[in-house]
Amino acid sequence: MRYARILVDGRPVWGRVGEEEIELLSGSPIEGEPEVLGAVARSTAVWLPPVVPPVFYAVGMNYPRHIAHAGVETPARPEIGYRANNALTGHGSPIVKPAEVEGRFEAEPELVAVIGRTLRHATHEEARKAVFGWTIGNDVSARAWQHQDRTFWRSKNSDTFKPMGPWIETDVDALAQTTTLRVNGEVRSEFPTGDMVFDPFDYLVEMTRHLTVHPGDVLWMGAESVCRIEPGDTVDVEISGIGVLSNPVQLEGNQP
Repeated sequence: MRYARILVDGRPVWGRVGEEEIELLSGSPIEGEPEVLGAVARSTAVWLPPVVPPVFYAVGMNYPRHIAHAGVETPARPEIGYRANNALTGHGSPIVKPAEVEGRFEAEPELVAVIGRTLRHATHEEARKAVFGWTIGNDVSARAWQHQDRTFWRSKNSDTFKPMGPWIETDVDALAQTTTLRVNGEVRSEFPTGDMVFDPFDYLVEMTRHLTVHPGDVLWMGAESVCRIEPGDTVDVEISGIGVLSNPVQLEGNQP
């Protein structure tokens, strides 16, 4: 199944995505079985981030090639960071580059796990069963800000810096897929999605030793490589078996 959140009459509504239509649901499918209230044509959908997470978790260096390129040591154990919900934006919405950003403005294509159960002290098998489904993320970064600030508060968390979507796919072996990053239709990066140092379930086991994860939480899994983007570009992140997340890049002040 594919589940999304779309804008209907000015409000967010959950939907079950078909080839031609999106069935409108009475609530979130993550924690229950909502009723079908109607349908809209998929071609008319205004896509929102497929979930607004209670907590937004993010993995750092988790692909060998990225680690080698950065010249850092391979992590000895899974460690997570956090991002801000204000940075989330949906499929088709613009990535807005702030006017004062200089230097490298980059995209990173990422697999995202959407949690469907409350977990604490999870086993590996419990972690597997706790993933409701998978979506796609684009980790946009302003590198000059990343080096100037003590935290990632601007460089990773500015508005629109975290496109996610277009939907949650519940029926896929996400780690057996291929991730492809395209800019203006040109392939800039392609890699096996599952070629990670630690997989999502390793992270959930380690995380839940110390904290509780809840339904709707998301875990972004890192990227193998990065790619520079600029206003005027269109960035597509495709993960086979899940879909394509596409966003135009605009300069602040130039968006409608």
